[in-house]
Amino acid sequence: MGAVWGAIGKLYGEYGASKTGLKLIDYDARERFAVIRVSLLAVDMVRAALASITRIGNDGVTVHVLSASGTLKALHEKTRP
Repeated sequence: MGAVWGAIGKLYGEYGASKTGLKLIDYDARERFAVIRVSLLAVDMVRAALASITRIGNDGVTVHVLSASGTLKALHEKTRP
């Protein structure tokens, strides 16, 4: 989550970051899969910040948004087999 907060802060500053309502819901390191919750008004901001992440620590990374949904139930139905 540090990389996500860092990217949001870098693009939008502390004030912008405070408007996201960012919260980690689920994380699976083995699957390299995370579910985060954000304010509806901040979805585009967070997507842009995620796209700007190219490094986490010393590792080069690419972050992909698989899906977005209004409810966690619908999101899990879309993303989990």
